[in-house]
Amino acid sequence: MTINQEEIQRQGLPCEVCCGACACEQAIAGRVSAHPGVLERVREDVRTVFEKDPAARSTLEVLTCYPGLHAIWLHRVAHWLWCRRLCFFARLLSHLARWLTGIEIHPGACIGRRVFIDHGMGVVIGETAEVGDDVLMYKGVVLGGVSLERAKRHPTIGRGVVIGTNAIILGPIEIGDSSKIGSGSVVVKPVPPCATVVGVPGRVVKIDGVSCPRVHDLHHERIPDATSERLEHLTRRLEELEARLDELREPELQ
Repeated sequence: MTINQEEIQRQGLPCEVCCGACACEQAIAGRVSAHPGVLERVREDVRTVFEKDPAARSTLEVLTCYPGLHAIWLHRVAHWLWCRRLCFFARLLSHLARWLTGIEIHPGACIGRRVFIDHGMGVVIGETAEVGDDVLMYKGVVLGGVSLERAKRHPTIGRGVVIGTNAIILGPIEIGDSSKIGSGSVVVKPVPPCATVVGVPGRVVKIDGVSCPRVHDLHHERIPDATSERLEHLTRRLEELEARLDELREPELQ
């Protein structure tokens, strides 16, 4: 069961405080099965949708109208086949899932628990990609490779990461826990935990410190615009230099 902010506040848990361990994990210890059954996983996935999408109104709606959820379920079956070397059937099922949902997940990819793909159209997750628990990603996200070698060539996404619309993450790099990847970013270098990345190529513009991977910050409008901030800095500097130049010219004019 995923703990929410109300429960955190009620129990007085030190969420978003660097205490060396996630208080949320401690709070739910013993209530989450390490090896849940199929029905328990389904219930967990449905709860995840309600927690991460305010547009969800009923269980029936979630079960029938969420392609991101369907893609995750079909991937689990395909991954099970892939791990048993039934590669053709695994690829066939993943191809069918792509046709049904618009989301392409290679059966070799490892997807964690409580992962939610919102909307999802155009999402591509490569063969050696690893996605941690509690990850939230939006449409058009690509976890791609930059090599033709039969080795680890796709990203590893940490726990609690939020990946914005049309973000592209390339290569065998690691994205730290609780990081946020801004919409449209192209990330080709590792990202530390609790960082915010924007731009092309993506660069870290903010590190918040430790935050809770179970309480996502969806305020993408608060992601800083590095280019705009730089231009503002240059504008202020130019104005200062112009003012200084005017001061130096005053004696000559007199």
